[in-house]
Amino acid sequence: MEFTLGIEEEYQVINPETRELISHDQQLVSRGEALLPDRVKAELHESQVEVDTSICRDISEAEDQIKMLRRTVCGMADELGFAIGAAGTHPFSTWHTQRITANPRYDEIITELQDAARSNLIFGMHVHVGIPDRHVALQMANAMRYFLPHLYALSSNSPFWEGRNTGFRSFRSRVFDKFPRTGIPDHFETLAEYDGYVDLLVKTKCIDSAKKIWWDIRVHPIYPTVEVRVCDVMLRADETIAIAALVQALVAKLHKLREANLSFNSYRRMLINENKWRAGRYGIHGKLIDFGKETEVPCKDLIMEMLDFVDDVSVSLNSRKHLSYIEQMIKTGTGADRQLNVYEETGDLLKVVDFVIEETKYGI
Repeated sequence: MEFTLGIEEEYQVINPETRELISHDQQLVSRGEALLPDRVKAELHESQVEVDTSICRDISEAEDQIKMLRRTVCGMADELGFAIGAAGTHPFSTWHTQRITANPRYDEIITELQDAARSNLIFGMHVHVGIPDRHVALQMANAMRYFLPHLYALSSNSPFWEGRNTGFRSFRSRVFDKFPRTGIPDHFETLAEYDGYVDLLVKTKCIDSAKKIWWDIRVHPIYPTVEVRVCDVMLRADETIAIAALVQALVAKLHKLREANLSFNSYRRMLINENKWRAGRYGIHGKLIDFGKETEVPCKDLIMEMLDFVDDVSVSLNSRKHLSYIEQMIKTGTGADRQLNVYEETGDLLKVVDFVIEETKYGI
């Protein structure tokens, strides 16, 4: 199996003078559509823009595309008098001053979810790994749930919310938790059980399609992929690629175990949620629970164990170089750590925004 990749990133559109979020009035989307059809898209708020890679054969192709997309969007923004930032939340802009994008889909979401949707001023990164067989994709999603808190901690990049240091390394999930059908999903024994759940929600008019299931990981309702949605968008493209490589390698390793008739322990959602809460609060500096040993283990140690776990498949995926960047992330800190360092040094959230803008362009 090839384990193809797709990556989505959501960016902040910033006024470079005030450093506030600003509406781009769909100018970035219009220009992006002309330059890169279907790669630059609108989001719920007009101060957001999303980029999507095409289907990538390997992590090197994904790296080339993400850096090209960041470079293109930053270049277009410069020409239009905007700046682009990659962080899970803006340090001080408020949601109630943001304009909602005119779109029937967004109108429907606002009508249903009201301020839960209007206040959802957050920016994430999603990774798709190609699994053509939906039965196998569900099994991979079940097993991958255990690793979601580890990935979340490593991606943590949203310590501020509306001008406050929240005390969390990632506050983004706390905002998104107001939506229904979010967070860690249940374990589904069979595809029939999962499809029955979706059918029941559609029948009872909870949702009109599985696209309104926004879990941290899901079997994608349209594409033949497993989609990991737990991560904050990260400051640097190199960080995005490192975590995408890790997601791909984890899926490949779990698939390899399955092919050898070896299973990976499945834990209850309430237990995994304990780790997710710790990951959001402390990032990579806290401890997560090793449920097998029933003990706390430093998050950094568990991340290094993950790298060892996937080392054998990284060779065939040609991703060992990209995975090695995770060790640098552990040494230098996540985006949240580095944002907080700037704030501790300057006491100035404007400087934090400037730092986010510069880091977004790093290495592209």
